Amino acid sequence: MSKPGLRALIIGGYGTFGGRIATLLADEPGLTLVIAGRSAAKAATFCAKLARQGGATALVPLPFDRNGDLGAQLAATAPDVVIDATGPFQTYGAAPYRVVQACLDLGLPYLDLADGADFVTGIAGFDAVARARGVPVLSGVSSFPVLTAAVVRDLTPGWRAVTDIVAGVAPSPHAVVGANVLRAIASYAGKPVPLVRDGRPATGQAMTEVRRYTIAPPGVLPLRNTRFALVEVPDLRVLPPLWPGLRAIWVGAGTRPESVHWVMTALAWLVRLRLLPSLSPLAPLFHWGAGVLRWGEHRGGMFVEVSGRDAQGKAITRSWHMVAEGDDGPYIPAMPAAALVRRWLAGSPPTPGARAAVSELDLADYQPLFAPRAIRAGVRDTVEPGEPLFARVMGDAWGRQPAAWRAAHSVPADQPLVLAGRATVTRGRSLGARLAALVVGFPAGGTDVPVTVTMTGQRDTERWVRDFAGHRFHSQLHPGRGRSAHLMVERFGPAAFAQALVTEGAAVRLVLLRWTLFGLPLPLWLAPRSDAVETVESTPDGDRFRFDVRISHPLAGLIVHYRGWLRPA
Repeated sequence: MSKPGLRALIIGGYGTFGGRIATLLADEPGLTLVIAGRSAAKAATFCAKLARQGGATALVPLPFDRNGDLGAQLAATAPDVVIDATGPFQTYGAAPYRVVQACLDLGLPYLDLADGADFVTGIAGFDAVARARGVPVLSGVSSFPVLTAAVVRDLTPGWRAVTDIVAGVAPSPHAVVGANVLRAIASYAGKPVPLVRDGRPATGQAMTEVRRYTIAPPGVLPLRNTRFALVEVPDLRVLPPLWPGLRAIWVGAGTRPESVHWVMTALAWLVRLRLLPSLSPLAPLFHWGAGVLRWGEHRGGMFVEVSGRDAQGKAITRSWHMVAEGDDGPYIPAMPAAALVRRWLAGSPPTPGARAAVSELDLADYQPLFAPRAIRAGVRDTVEPGEPLFARVMGDAWGRQPAAWRAAHSVPADQPLVLAGRATVTRGRSLGARLAALVVGFPAGGTDVPVTVTMTGQRDTERWVRDFAGHRFHSQLHPGRGRSAHLMVERFGPAAFAQALVTEGAAVRLVLLRWTLFGLPLPLWLAPRSDAVETVESTPDGDRFRFDVRISHPLAGLIVHYRGWLRPA
């Protein structure tokens, strides 16, 4: 059991990850955080800044030399737990476990945020000593592998087998990336990485094996389709023993802007082809570039996709998607350490022994840390035959929408669904607007216009015919694939528009993210602007479906704006 209160020493406490751990714990009464690092001035400045935020945690700055006399420094500090948030753990040289050994000599519990697979797997060599001393020694207390393992468990209750795991993280291009992270990536880029393929040990090639994926929590604006490259993380080594039937595992990082990702892949290929021995000398350049080459949406995300066989032996694929807005995403790697410290304060420290921290936390332990931040996550399941088209795209957000909205988008397989109502139509007056309306067939302006929408299911598509008082135009809708995955694609002749279905309470907003003309992708700034919102309105006669669609173009201005209501006819 823990003592009343807790004194935690964070080595690298004012650094990128240590500072975030301290920030996450700054409101914990009964906790003393010793912020340790080589610079006493930086430690004091960090503590003063954090104290001004008004937290309940006691903060103590401490000069600490990780390469000095660790035993004397740790004994003088007398912590209840030591958290190593420095790194890069891949480059610790001939004595990588100096801090671990010093903690065991003094009987001190230890956590680290190591992302090096060799370091994390090697921690098991101290298990017997840790058990004998009665202290926990946990390595890899970060998103990879703690969050990955927690998500896989959450996605697969009762499954007979887990056969494939694919995961990836896409940090915001505006996030502050620590120099140690980039030194770690540079150290293994282009080199062999142990993993599992085809059910047996194999090797991949770091930063040169790439995949594309769309991170899209149901009902949330997704990240743009992202290019991921294989990275060396502990998951590749410590997750397969947890699921013995695993046939393949792959984990990637999606650096953005994508142009930077292409450059890093190209440089990694120079190492893979043995034209360069290593990218480590370029790590300072990478760190400089990460601080300068920042453009694109200030959002990040993570996904975990699992395939296997469910309780009935049926093949199944499920995926977990998470998007973090702004500066909230960079806190996620620090959350496992914060969650464990909070458990410690509550009287539930980890059990003694040295191990990778893959079974210490569940996904539910993250929820109190996610909740106050702009972090949203959700699950997507294998699409079942016969599900409505919108249900297939929306995932578990479909069931959260009002019944009247779902009824308006549940097209039977054997007959058309017809909705009827009234609308108001406003037309743009510019030449370009009139030409676009003529090509598509948009209706003329008017108020209280009778409108009918006929939807017909055709295999994996729906054909919508909209009739405004005799003016008809039609489109085809189908689930997006490839770079439009998890989007709804609506096609008007040669033009196709891929839109996200974003829930806003009881409303659904259709947000345009990609478009093509004759199959060729075009810049989004050239696309027509579509502001479309669907809601449900309560009336004395019952709920009815409402729509509000405004289509414009930067050059032509307003093209058409139609809004109104519909009910099943």
